[in-house]
Amino acid sequence: MDGKKRNGGPQRAGRKPGRAAGAPGAREGKAAAGASDAGRASREGRAGASAPSARERVGKEIGGSGGVGRAPKAREGGSKEGAGVASAREHVGKTTPGASDAVRAPKAPRERRGGAPQRADGKLFRESRAGGPAVERKARNGAHGGRRDSVTPASASGGRAPAWETVLPVRRQQQYEAEIVGLSHEGHGVGRVNGFTLFVAGALPGERALVQVEHLKKQYGFARLLQVLEASPDRVEPPCGIYAACGGCQLQHLSYDAQLRAKRQQVIDNLQRIGKLQVRGASAVGGAAGDLPAADGAADKISRAAVPGEAISDAAALQGGIASAGAASDRPDMDAANTGVIVHPTLGMSEPWRYRNKAQVPIGAERGGLVGGFYAQGSHTIVDMDACLIQHEVNDRIVAAVKTIGRDLGITAYREDTHTGLLRHVVVRVAYRTGEIMVVLVTNGDIIPREHEWIEHIRTAVPGVQSICHNINTRPTNVIFGDETRVLWGRDVIYDYIGDIRFAISARSFFQVNPVQTEVLYGKALEYAGLTGGETVVDAYCGIGTISLFLAQKAGQVYGVEIVEEAIADARHNAELNGITNVHFQAGPAEDILPAWQQQGIVPNVIVVDPPRKGCDPALLATILELQPGRVVYVSCNPSTLARDLRVLEDGGYRTMEVQPVDMFPMTVHTEAVSLLVWSGTDGERA
Repeated sequence: MDGKKRNGGPQRAGRKPGRAAGAPGAREGKAAAGASDAGRASREGRAGASAPSARERVGKEIGGSGGVGRAPKAREGGSKEGAGVASAREHVGKTTPGASDAVRAPKAPRERRGGAPQRADGKLFRESRAGGPAVERKARNGAHGGRRDSVTPASASGGRAPAWETVLPVRRQQQYEAEIVGLSHEGHGVGRVNGFTLFVAGALPGERALVQVEHLKKQYGFARLLQVLEASPDRVEPPCGIYAACGGCQLQHLSYDAQLRAKRQQVIDNLQRIGKLQVRGASAVGGAAGDLPAADGAADKISRAAVPGEAISDAAALQGGIASAGAASDRPDMDAANTGVIVHPTLGMSEPWRYRNKAQVPIGAERGGLVGGFYAQGSHTIVDMDACLIQHEVNDRIVAAVKTIGRDLGITAYREDTHTGLLRHVVVRVAYRTGEIMVVLVTNGDIIPREHEWIEHIRTAVPGVQSICHNINTRPTNVIFGDETRVLWGRDVIYDYIGDIRFAISARSFFQVNPVQTEVLYGKALEYAGLTGGETVVDAYCGIGTISLFLAQKAGQVYGVEIVEEAIADARHNAELNGITNVHFQAGPAEDILPAWQQQGIVPNVIVVDPPRKGCDPALLATILELQPGRVVYVSCNPSTLARDLRVLEDGGYRTMEVQPVDMFPMTVHTEAVSLLVWSGTDGERA
């Protein structure tokens, strides 16, 4: 899931949304908000020529030649830091590029995963019920990995190919048999044809497939899956009828056990390639996919910055790792030394369907009526749906009701291209424990025609609705919410629980979309914190206090910091709601607030970070290294930036002990992980 949007602060018009509105992103709804001018000035003052010697020492340890972690004007109004200053934060920045996209392969031009595959003679192959490519288990004539003899070479455009392309072992628009050796960060199969790497949407590790080359780069390319010649034993029939067209899920065609193994391997690959960490029991870098060629162009330059001073020699680095979905990926290499970071098997769900408590569904028009669903992969074309198998059933019922009501009342759908029409999105939130429901109508205007009829129809269609809200978004933007939300009927919040902690959830509050796995995730964070009742804990990126209140049950004092003031207001309200008095919240940049707390005598034994997808701010990493808490618990929604930040903390004196992947988003490529780091001078020998 894209940066995190912590509770209700104004969303930036320029921020790009996730690929699929309402689709499972890694951490939807949170945005990495910028700091204030005052916070920037405070950091500049501390980073002057009289910087503490500790920072200079840390800077020498973790300095590198990679790209800096943020642009010179990372926060509006802030001036550049003084020349010649060699603070620890500057050195941390040099080892931490900012965007998580640095390790993602450049995407091929839009293509539909479920397009009808054709044979060389132009006839269609038999397709599966889900619209995907046909599966043929018998091998066809032709050498593995070679171009099929029945195919006549042809140029993609009819013209002469670039000189570099003529020396490649594959040609555009030609068909080949590819061996699929891995799974990319995007969920694409990683194929090999004559030693050349092709990313193939819909293919799975261990398969042999007939593919057609669509796009080429100098050292890798993208191909369309025409036919599976030898299927993986992990291939399953997707139960969703629109899976081939919708961009919300990427892995329904892979068995759930294999998904869990692939996500663990994705974490391992990132730790090895980007973090340069030794993983206990794991094979050398390269994994099941082996050594892939380096990618070229701008994406490669960004990837090289992820590991200062070292070239990325594996296209997998662009993908955040190449994972094999086969069973072998979960078996340790018995020849490897029994040392290094322990990466546990991924914690999955007993029932990996219908887990999402929030739907954000774009509304469009088709054949004179309203449609609502998710965006087709890589596009803004709405795929109408009647049911989404990873959404709570109530979400489906509400969306269907809104489409029907809107049609009956003559409501127009918003059009992005002309900025006309009224109804933009319907957002539904369902509280799993309490059953309470909130419906939010997002409109391109401040008036909803026939408002009272809307209210009555929604309440009649779905009993149990506790809140109906209206959000106004008149900006020509892809951001879902506008700044103003008003209550049409009922309360402005609904209530739900994580463990024994009760939370008030407003229309724009950040709240984890998978409540079952959230309890697993936070429980593991609490375990890694190792609390005995007297510790002082700092929760950076605390949001509305979800992790802070969890920690407060076992800690002496908990201090939460978050840059979004509205989130801090909600956090304080949630603490009062639960009668928890040993937790304190403050708004501002964590890298500024933590040193101020230290001056007040607040010295953390444990620091917990739960950053957005872009990872920790380099200045916060430097602050952690200055404070040197005995333990750091890192909750991550992006394995690539996790690995990058772990490398910085390791170079600064910490040791990564354990990493626990948690599957928060089954059927998608996203995974979360909780990591435990200990200061090298404290107890914490690896088990």
